[in-house]
Amino acid sequence: MQIRNLHRCRCLYYILILTIAFSCKSKNGNSSDGSPDPVNNVDFWLTRSDETVKLQKQTAILAFDTQTNQYPVIEVNEKNIYQTIDGFGYTLTGGSADIINALSASKKQELLQELFGSGENAIAVSYLRLSIGASDLNAVPFTYNDIAEGQTDINLEHFTLAKDTVNLLPLLKEILAINPAIKIIATPWSPPVWMKDNNSFVGGSLQPQYYAVYALYFVKYIQAMKAEGITIDAITPQNEPLHPGNNPSLLMTADQQADFIKNHLGPAFQKAGSNTKIVIYDHNCDKPDYPISILNDAAAKQYINGSAFHLYAGDISALSTVRNAHPDKALYFTEQYTASTGGFGGDLNWHVKNVIIGSMRNWSRNALEWNLANDASFGPHTDGGCTTCKGAITIETGSTYTKNVAFYIIAHASKFVPANSTRIESTMPGGLNNVAFKTPSGKKVLIVQNDGANAIVFNIKYNGKWVVASLDKGAVGTFVW
Repeated sequence: MQIRNLHRCRCLYYILILTIAFSCKSKNGNSSDGSPDPVNNVDFWLTRSDETVKLQKQTAILAFDTQTNQYPVIEVNEKNIYQTIDGFGYTLTGGSADIINALSASKKQELLQELFGSGENAIAVSYLRLSIGASDLNAVPFTYNDIAEGQTDINLEHFTLAKDTVNLLPLLKEILAINPAIKIIATPWSPPVWMKDNNSFVGGSLQPQYYAVYALYFVKYIQAMKAEGITIDAITPQNEPLHPGNNPSLLMTADQQADFIKNHLGPAFQKAGSNTKIVIYDHNCDKPDYPISILNDAAAKQYINGSAFHLYAGDISALSTVRNAHPDKALYFTEQYTASTGGFGGDLNWHVKNVIIGSMRNWSRNALEWNLANDASFGPHTDGGCTTCKGAITIETGSTYTKNVAFYIIAHASKFVPANSTRIESTMPGGLNNVAFKTPSGKKVLIVQNDGANAIVFNIKYNGKWVVASLDKGAVGTFVW
C-alpha cells in the first residue's frame, strides 16, 4: 500500500508540472488557434544535485501572468536596495597557476575564456584572491624577502616578486587581457621568517620591532604589482590569523592587528598615496568579536575599508553581526573550499546556500570559493598544506581538464551578476533560499536553491505579476529577466 501511494504521489507531481508547462504555453502562445509562440519573459539556468544537468539554460516558457494559485511566492522588489556587488570568483594560488600553465596553449586559452570571458559559454569570473608570497597551495613556502638565516633586511633591499614571475604573473596578465576590470584582493600567509619570533614559516608572531618594515613590505608589493600592470584593489594583513598551524601561517591577535594597522600599515599606505583598501580579519565566522574589536578602535578604523570572512566555523550571519556594529564598513567573503571527500550534490547545496546566498543576504560585496585549479592528486601544496582541497578545475593532462562543483557554485552567480550590480529585496518562503540582484543594465537576477525535502513549485512575483517555476530537491536555479 505504501509503495502504491508513493508511485501515485510521484505521478501526480509530474502531471502537475506538465500541466503548468502546458498551460503556460497554450495560454500565452502557440495553441490550436495558430497563434504565435509566446514571448519568454524569464531565462532559467539550472543545475541538479544529481549532476544530470549542470548550468544548462532551460527551454520552458516562463511568462509573467496574474492568474492566481496557491504556490509559495518569492517576491522581488527592486525598490529596496542593499549593497553593491564587487564580484564572484576564486583564489588564483601559485599552485593553480603552475597547473593551468601546464595546459597546451590552445587548451589554456579555452579554459581562461570559459572562466573569465564574456561569451555564451563563459562564466565571467569577476574577482580573484592572491597570496602575497606563497600560500599552502604552492609547492613550497616562500615570501618576497627571503634571505639567509640570521640576517635582516630592514630596508627591504632584497624584496622581489621573482618567484611569482615564472607562472603566476604571466597567467594573471593573460586573465587581465581577457577581463581588465577584474578585482583583486591579496593576503599573506606569512611574513618573511626573519620578521617572526620563531624564524619559521609555520606559526609564530610578527615581532613588534618589524611592524614598520612589514608595512613597507605591503607598500612595495602593491607598487611592484602596479609596475607589472596589476592593480591590487584590497589587501588583508593576514590570512586566517587565528590558525598558526598551517604552512605557511602566522598568529596575529586582534590587538596585534589593530596596532599594526593604526600605527604602521594605515600611515604607510597614506604616505605612499595608496588607494588599496585595508580589509581586516579574513577568518572564520565564529569570531565576529575579532573585527568588531578592531573597528571599535577609532584610530585603526579610519584606515579600514571592511572585514573578510571564511566559514569553516560559525554561522554566516556573523557578517550581519559585524555590520550591525559598524554599518559604515564593508563585508567580504574570501574563502571556502570544497573537499576531495565531498559529493557534488551536498557541496552544491551547502555552498550555494551559505557562500553565495548566505553571504550576499548578510551584506557581503563578494563571494569567493578557494582554489581555482589543481591536479588529480589535489596538488601542488606545501608540506603540511591542504591535501584535500579540490579546485574548481582539475587539470588532468596538458590537453584535458574537468570542471568540479566549485565551478558551478560560482557560475550560478558570476555569469549573471556582474560587478556594480546591487542586491535587491526578495522574500524567503520555506525551503527556497534565494537572493536577488539588479544589474547595471537593469536586468533582475534571482538565484534560488531548493533546500526542502521534495521538489517545489513556486511563484516568482515581480511588479504585481508572477511566473510559475519549479526546482527539484537540491537543485539550484538562476532566473534572469
